[in-house]
Amino acid sequence: MSTWTALTTLKSRDAAETLGLALEELDPAPTGVGVFEVEDGSNTWEVGGYFIEAPDEVALALLAAVHGAADFAVSEVPETDWVAHVKRELTPVEAGRFFVYGAHDAHRVPEGRIALLIEAAMAFGTGHHGTTLGCLRAVDRLADQGFAPRRIADVGCGTAVLAMAAATVWEGEIIASDIDPVAVEVAEANLAANDLSGRIDVVEAVGFDHAALKGPFDLVLANILKGPLIDLAPAMAAAVAPGGIVVLSGLLVEQAEDVIAHYLDVGFNLTHREDIVEWTALTLTRSGLNP
Repeated sequence: MSTWTALTTLKSRDAAETLGLALEELDPAPTGVGVFEVEDGSNTWEVGGYFIEAPDEVALALLAAVHGAADFAVSEVPETDWVAHVKRELTPVEAGRFFVYGAHDAHRVPEGRIALLIEAAMAFGTGHHGTTLGCLRAVDRLADQGFAPRRIADVGCGTAVLAMAAATVWEGEIIASDIDPVAVEVAEANLAANDLSGRIDVVEAVGFDHAALKGPFDLVLANILKGPLIDLAPAMAAAVAPGGIVVLSGLLVEQAEDVIAHYLDVGFNLTHREDIVEWTALTLTRSGLNP
């Protein structure tokens, strides 16, 4: 069975999000709509609709004209084994001492590296995205600096790749949490695949709203989004011990200063920032002695 995609681009995030909402109202309606920034530094946003029957190309043309977008490119997509496709395309990621890979690349794991297995079917948080890669590099750098946290939280853990990375370099207690129950299941499956079941506690929670997430923590990893990170700033300050560290990502470069300002206001100091294409990973230390 074929499906169809309809893709266009704009130069404004607000316009792209507005077009995405309008696209949802088409008849026939798309089964899904995505709005993404193109990670090439051009400030271009892509809007895509996914259809199980051919879309109305006249209606698409009118939408593009009204919203100042490029003409939609409509393509018929043959039925695809997407897991097999991802396995072909998903290459291993190296981040310092860490080597993140899918089972299909087990033969490529180099000696002397910490290997973290993430299955291709659970691809969110594999390390390919600039935010996850930046966080993995931050964990690697902190380990090199001799930082030795006793309690660690991975908030918004997704695949739990960050919690697993932490578990391989530190002996402290580790809690991983996610708002999505499916993500919790994925995290637990990945822990089992990496022989880390029982080493990391995984809970379903919003922010720090869970008994297991009561501070103080020496390290908090939070690869989520700008809005939730800003909302969490006061709770983060309450949960992190003096001298403790937070690694924050899920941020576009242009969003970093706003997030930094909110964390400075609640008692953190910026100690490291890494920009990877259009994404930023921030390392901040709560007022107190640096590690």
